[in-house]
Amino acid sequence: MKRRFFFFIPLMIAAAVLVFGSVVMFLWNSILPAVLGVGALTFWQAVGLLILCRILFGGFRGRPGGPRGFQWAKRRHMRERWMQMNDEERAAFREKLRERWGKRC
Repeated sequence: MKRRFFFFIPLMIAAAVLVFGSVVMFLWNSILPAVLGVGALTFWQAVGLLILCRILFGGFRGRPGGPRGFQWAKRRHMRERWMQMNDEERAAFREKLRERWGKRC
């Protein structure tokens, strides 16, 4: 079972690169040259552009310094603060949230 899975992962990565690179290349070549007058992309340029956009805007999952790590750290910090509040402080905090955000909170 593990051997199949070991060979399956690189195959799926290659298929994802092929599909996403082709989609980026198709969309770029069908829209942007006509609209902005830019040149057409090759497949490998499209894959490079996809990787660059992922690095700049998406980050990588599992990285401690990434955006998801920050969200979890912020959530943990707020939970610790909430646990240290007494009932009066919690009620005041809830009231501030209601004043700021209305019924959504």
